[in-house]
Amino acid sequence: MLYNITMVIVIGAVVLTGVVFLTIHSLPERMAHKSKKIQLDLIAVLCLLALLLHQHIFWFAAIILAFIDIPDFLTPVTRIATSVETMAGQETAAAPPADRSEPSPPKAAIADQLPKDKKGAARA
Repeated sequence: MLYNITMVIVIGAVVLTGVVFLTIHSLPERMAHKSKKIQLDLIAVLCLLALLLHQHIFWFAAIILAFIDIPDFLTPVTRIATSVETMAGQETAAAPPADRSEPSPPKAAIADQLPKDKKGAARA
């Protein structure tokens, strides 16, 4: 009887320890997934490396990346470059130049408009 109780306690302790271990190892990945970080794939790879190689430096790097927001430097630089090219009169390679002419309404829209008399009221 004592042997059966001991086996249940040992198996339960091993399973519980494994669940806690895997939960702690996936903590940075879950944190990055909740906040929709750009570097989610990098954090996931670091967590997997930490789990398989037993190198804690990978897990520490993943947890630090999960807490830090990496700023987006590319978008403002691209917008500045596009604005400078527009001011210089050069065409951008990414987008064709916009048509700056006044758009005219379609002929069907002109025909549907009711003529107005001098007082501004539409004729019946």
